[in-house]
Amino acid sequence: MTRCWMMSRMSEPHAPLADEILAFQRTVGFALDDFQLDAAASIVAGRGVLVAAPTGAGKTIVADFAVYLTMQSARRERIFYTTPIKALSNQKFHELQRRYGDDQVGLLTGDNNINKAAPIVVMTTEVLRNMIYERSGALDDLAFVVMDEVHYLADRIRGPVWEEIIIQLPEHVRIISLSATVSNAEEFGAWLQEVRGHTDVIVSEFRPVPLNQHVLVKGELVELFDPRHEGRLTSGLARLGGLSGPKSNRDRQRRGRDRGQHVDRAHLIRVLEREDLLPMIGFIFSRVGCDAAVRQCMLAGIGLTDRQERDQIKRIIEAHTGDIPQADREVLGYKSWRGALLRGVGAHHAGMLPAFKETVEELYQRRLVKVVFATETLALGINMPARTVVLEKLEKFNGVAKVPITPGEYTQLTGRAGRRGIDDQGHAVIVWQPGLDLERVATLASKRTYPLRSSFRPTYNMAVNLIGSVGLTRTRDILESSFAQFQADRSVVGLARKLKEQRGSLEGYAESAGFDDPELREYFDLRRRLSDVDREIQGLSKKQRRSSNRREQLIGEARALKTELQQHPAHHREDREEHARWAERWHRLRRSSDDLQREIEHRVGNIAATFDRVVRVLEHFGYLQRGATADDITVTEFAAVLDKIYGERDLVVAECLRRGVWRELGADQLAALVSALVYEPRRDRSDEQAQLPKGALQQAYVDTVAIWADVDALEERHDLPRNPEPNALVCTAVLRWSRGGTLDNVLTEAELPAGDFVRLMKMVIDLLDQISQAEPEGVGVTARAACELLRRGIVEYSSVS
Repeated sequence: MTRCWMMSRMSEPHAPLADEILAFQRTVGFALDDFQLDAAASIVAGRGVLVAAPTGAGKTIVADFAVYLTMQSARRERIFYTTPIKALSNQKFHELQRRYGDDQVGLLTGDNNINKAAPIVVMTTEVLRNMIYERSGALDDLAFVVMDEVHYLADRIRGPVWEEIIIQLPEHVRIISLSATVSNAEEFGAWLQEVRGHTDVIVSEFRPVPLNQHVLVKGELVELFDPRHEGRLTSGLARLGGLSGPKSNRDRQRRGRDRGQHVDRAHLIRVLEREDLLPMIGFIFSRVGCDAAVRQCMLAGIGLTDRQERDQIKRIIEAHTGDIPQADREVLGYKSWRGALLRGVGAHHAGMLPAFKETVEELYQRRLVKVVFATETLALGINMPARTVVLEKLEKFNGVAKVPITPGEYTQLTGRAGRRGIDDQGHAVIVWQPGLDLERVATLASKRTYPLRSSFRPTYNMAVNLIGSVGLTRTRDILESSFAQFQADRSVVGLARKLKEQRGSLEGYAESAGFDDPELREYFDLRRRLSDVDREIQGLSKKQRRSSNRREQLIGEARALKTELQQHPAHHREDREEHARWAERWHRLRRSSDDLQREIEHRVGNIAATFDRVVRVLEHFGYLQRGATADDITVTEFAAVLDKIYGERDLVVAECLRRGVWRELGADQLAALVSALVYEPRRDRSDEQAQLPKGALQQAYVDTVAIWADVDALEERHDLPRNPEPNALVCTAVLRWSRGGTLDNVLTEAELPAGDFVRLMKMVIDLLDQISQAEPEGVGVTARAACELLRRGIVEYSSVS
């Protein structure tokens, strides 16, 4: 049974601590908080834990304790520390190296393979998932797996990997799950208990550094909440005119036109400096906006460092970027980037070169850079706490439209405010602009949690790996063990209760309607049919009414039904209308009950139904074969290729390898072609047509798109999620890079910032590596050569060494 603690500001005195916990406390040099002690006690007792606590509360101390226990064990045990993104993996790798030594810590992130046999290995979740499918011997002596930022399993693209790991890890491995404060932690913990066994849920809603929230209005900081009335806006804000939010779409459009888009960041920084609220992180949901904010500060003459600090900054910049050639530095905007850092201001976003981002992170952690303008990716676990977090807007672009940020996102962003052991308070500042709905700000600021929702779904790779390793029956068991299915089953409990109540009411309605009388039942069926025909007539469009014979047909049918009703024996009964009212209620409730039944069946059977459709597609392409019975499904020889390809277009890649459409490509051409499978164009480039050089590359791309079309057509027929057509817009730029082209020319041709280009190259290298594993000879040899062509310049020195 799951045990659960809810920690708050006040707690009971602790029981005597285990020797292991006391010894660990001595190594960290401070007393652990109550929730950390409870989690540590559970680990000592041989249990797994789910720890849910606010950002900055110290969840990672629990993981550090598990690492400490592993290193102190007399047995040769290991611990894997998993993170959702490579930046977090790299940061944790260096942190653990400093604590335990380089030879004791490894790193596996796809593009880095360092000391993989070490007792402590930091890795991305995808690497661990692949180990499980490959039945790696590295799992035999594994004692713990830390799943940092486990709430990431809600991510649509990569979240399912977390559930695959949790379900399939060997039973002897204990999981240390660390999560942001989610409102359904107990539900998630109950699922962990069901699939992993002994698991304790420790929830702490106490922020060790209190958060003070402000609004910057006309250059002055105003408290958001009245300290005398919890949750109520400060009277000054409430009285300010024009602060209420737009009441209609027209109002929003008008205010959108009137709204001043300019934020005076220089004045903002000076206000925060005057109030002793630096360092700050300003979240701007745009890479271009982050860079523009830095330029604005430079033009305004902002300078936040002294000579000694500037000397330190120079040394750290050189340590991170000394290997970058001068020609590349000019392309990367090195001079202006360095100049801003020397004045204590920087940007942090995915479009930057990884070495630049890592420099900013170190400078900020050392309190040398005082102001960072960042996109929201900085809020995901990277260790850069601030005294103050500033939000200029409360909406962001989600890839389709501008949408308001959620309470969970607000919590994650403002969670960076307040440095434990340094600040008495953290501060969140919302920049007021006309049209800002402060009531909504108050709601965001007071709602501290959000629910964790599973994004688990079966994939082609998952299907062949599971069926190939454990068979169809066990595969179905695994799918039924997912958190998605667990939530679906729980969600229908209330619906099932409602359906049961409705069915009881239906029996009563049927009795009151006289349905036990065949004459009345037949009469009411006629009335229902007439009502349906009348509704269909009303639903005809104007064009159908003018030109279609259907209207005349329906009118004739209605007349015949009316005649039949008037001649029916029940039509002349005195109690007819009383029964009719109950009959109408019965029909309405019956429709509602049928809808409810379909909703229950959809929720409960959705994952199984999706899996069955995936299986049918794989059967069609020959990766699975069916035996004498429905459950006799096994993998074919072709599955040995697909089971090593991971990603959105796994089946397309496997089919290209199987059909041999890439065999005539050279290493440079294969690298270019593979980029079309991982590249996603910006919206403003989605309609552009790529021009590929004639010959083998162009033909291979045409053949690849044809294979994609085959897969896409079958996915549409089976109602499965579909992927867009491969996009060749960057193929010639990748071809140029693989042939030794200069960074300047390649970035110009690709129309990508340096950070995006590096990330694209790493995605291409990752897929090429998978191809080399799936087909060791032939195309696999070419793929390995292609990787070597791409690993140069900024791509090479952006890897951890």
